[in-house]
Amino acid sequence: MNGHDEKRRFDEDPFAPKGNIVSAFDAFPKSKPQYVTYTASGGKWTVAMAIVSAILFWAELARWWRGEEQHTFAVEKGVGHVLPINLDIIVHMRCEDLHVNVQDSSGDRILAAERLTRDPTLWAHWADGKGVHRLGRDAQGRLVTGEGYTAGHDEGFGEEHIHDIVALGLQKARWGKTPRLWGATPDSCRIYGSLELNKVQGDFHITARGHGYMGGGGHLDHDAFNFSHIISELSFGPFLPSLVNPLDRTVNMAPTHFHRFQYFLSIVPTTYSVGHPGERGSVSIFTNQYAVTEQTREVPETVVPGVFVKYDIEPILLNIVETRDSLFLFVIKAINVVSGVLVAGHWGYRLSDWAREVLGRRRQRSEGMLGVKAHDDDE
Repeated sequence: MNGHDEKRRFDEDPFAPKGNIVSAFDAFPKSKPQYVTYTASGGKWTVAMAIVSAILFWAELARWWRGEEQHTFAVEKGVGHVLPINLDIIVHMRCEDLHVNVQDSSGDRILAAERLTRDPTLWAHWADGKGVHRLGRDAQGRLVTGEGYTAGHDEGFGEEHIHDIVALGLQKARWGKTPRLWGATPDSCRIYGSLELNKVQGDFHITARGHGYMGGGGHLDHDAFNFSHIISELSFGPFLPSLVNPLDRTVNMAPTHFHRFQYFLSIVPTTYSVGHPGERGSVSIFTNQYAVTEQTREVPETVVPGVFVKYDIEPILLNIVETRDSLFLFVIKAINVVSGVLVAGHWGYRLSDWAREVLGRRRQRSEGMLGVKAHDDDE
């Protein structure tokens, strides 16, 4: 290689623009591979930045998918006269020995037993020896046999997203079938179905034949009383089995014949919406939530035993709205997150490299001074 070529090779600007005229405006100049140095510390910082970026991106994606929930209260403006109730309860007594009635504050008495379905069943189909609700469910209480309300997905969600609640709430619901007896003598009664009540304060109760309200069949012997029960569904409004209510899957055992179970419910009308109501593409379902207080006690023979559900309706409306950023806005936020990690990682690498270099120089200077001092002592 002659001297001219060698001088030309060393004078060549590695950052000079190459190619057509457009490349002169390149804001991201590239270095030649021979001028790039790879270090172990740089590799560690790169791996750390990649991990942090992935974690933050996943968190941002989860937040976007979950959306944001807004809870607002307002006075209920709609005027309704009917309150649907959905009930699925198993009582450890024969169907012919039970009375099911509703008494509301307007003075109306509704013979609920005539509007609900009553199926003879076995207590062992619904509870184990300890009284735990077990039919068709795994150890976590999830539906696995198809004997419950819906087929194809679990009953209820607990803490799920609003869009899941709305999606399942729009599906057609149906009541599950009662397990067959296969010749066994029934010892319990499953009472289930939906009926419409007056939208006022009321009392829904299950008592024994001949007690509480006089009915056909005469007086039931006290030794036949056993108001142990399992509540699989107790809700107000449209039948939405995908929503888990406070009393769902409740098991209460009666240790004595004369035992009274009382549930005091405070009902709050509730709207679940994906997107603000009234906006294009928004979807909403209406239901009712409730808070419950329980009182269980043994009563004397002068008091009527049974299962009593007293409910009151609050004059407020709870709106639960789920909103979500657009996909374009999500992409911008994700880019900002990743870019911020890259910038912070770049400065972290530069500072650590500078600190390592400074410490290295001081160490070399200190070692050199010690070497000179030792030489002087020898002299």
